[in-house]
Amino acid sequence: MAYESGALDATLAAAAGEDSALFAELRQAFIDSLGRQVDLLRRSRCDGNWQMAAMRLKGLAASFHAEPLIVLADEALEAAPGEPTVVRRIQSFLDDFAAA
Repeated sequence: MAYESGALDATLAAAAGEDSALFAELRQAFIDSLGRQVDLLRRSRCDGNWQMAAMRLKGLAASFHAEPLIVLADEALEAAPGEPTVVRRIQSFLDDFAAA
């Protein structure tokens, strides 16, 4: 699932107002937080750690109104710990967002 501009960008823009430096800072904070959650998912092997990382990911996505990421977080919640296809899809979202 590729990153698509929309509600996430609108949320960041609304929070930053006319301050482009703040927009960039908020965007980077989202990227950093998402990267941490992807790393936690990648390293999780037990149900508890996987579920916690997936729930944190979903919370992050919901906070920024990132609907495609919410869908990915739900997929992670339903997957087995360490499921590589789910992790790759979330990493792809992160890579696409960071490159946009």
